Amino acid sequence: MIRPAELADIPALVAIESRSFETDRLSQRSFRYLLSRGHAATIVEVNEETGEIRGYAMVLFSRGTSLGRLYSIAVDPGHRGKGLGTMLLHAAEAAAREHDAAYMRLEVRVDDPATQRLYYKEGYRKFAVQHHYYDDDVDAIRMEKPLGPKLDPSMARVPYYSQSLEFTCGPAALLMAMHAVDTAVTVDKGAELRLWRESTTIYMTSGHGGCSPLGLAVAASHRGFEVEVWLSQKEPLFVNSVRSEKKKEVIKLVEEDFRREALESRIPVNYRPLSVQAMRQKFDEGGIPVVLISSYRFDREKTPHWVVVTGFDDKYVYLHDPYIDPDQEKTAMDCMQIPIPLSEFERMARYGRSQQKAALVIGPGKRSEG
Repeated sequence: MIRPAELADIPALVAIESRSFETDRLSQRSFRYLLSRGHAATIVEVNEETGEIRGYAMVLFSRGTSLGRLYSIAVDPGHRGKGLGTMLLHAAEAAAREHDAAYMRLEVRVDDPATQRLYYKEGYRKFAVQHHYYDDDVDAIRMEKPLGPKLDPSMARVPYYSQSLEFTCGPAALLMAMHAVDTAVTVDKGAELRLWRESTTIYMTSGHGGCSPLGLAVAASHRGFEVEVWLSQKEPLFVNSVRSEKKKEVIKLVEEDFRREALESRIPVNYRPLSVQAMRQKFDEGGIPVVLISSYRFDREKTPHWVVVTGFDDKYVYLHDPYIDPDQEKTAMDCMQIPIPLSEFERMARYGRSQQKAALVIGPGKRSEG
């Protein structure tokens, strides 16, 4: 019998953990936290006759996304070989679907071929190797399985590139979009930094300057790309993120210069938000949207962040996040083709108290010369 785990199950879960793993064991404290406050779903398999807990599975969910991660799964050694592991895996996937997860991801030891075979049999695929992942320095194979309908292959037209610095999400997202339109575009750190120099507002909060949507658009236009901009207001973005009046004045001067260059380059600038429906139409026509979001939905940090949209279906907007957060033990695959529920995307595609919205669409072609 499969049921949700309860706090009263913790002693049995700790016992299964100690009998199943030599390292990387979940503690009683960890189980208590994940059962009571963690963003997780934990299920157990129980012998209906004796009430004995014979195994468990735990799935973690990422804030603001539709990803599930099989954090731990174990069957008591005395009850293995009865299909309980497969049963728990299916139940974990069902729990993930209930949380609107479009993918399940997991790690498995490279020296555990039996478990690897189970996952391959159940439709998981290898996408990366995490070196020195476990406490005993053994590598982990990272695997993934789509839980929803098969995704549109056209999404693969947007390559993935991770930002090399904390403040270059805008250039990284723009590079992905431009390369999707023209594969001859060079995608590397040098190109990323050149774009940042050309499009930054100089100041933003307490760190390096953020990239203006008009600045990014002008940089793309200078490289011959068709580009269109949507802004929810005429006031410069990020101007309210600094307290100094002198810094605000600098931001406004830089933005005015971008506005002049956009006008000279005949870049269409629309002072209204780009709806998800219109964004999808642009994508279907071959354009690649680059959108400003609040990273709060990802990491609870109220930071403006640029992402590139890679596709749509009836339930989700898919995007590449150029920032690979090392504190979250993420890899590039965790940041690629992230499925965001449509309603969630509407909420995250805005920034600040004034709910500023900004987007640009690159392509679908390059401008003719002359």
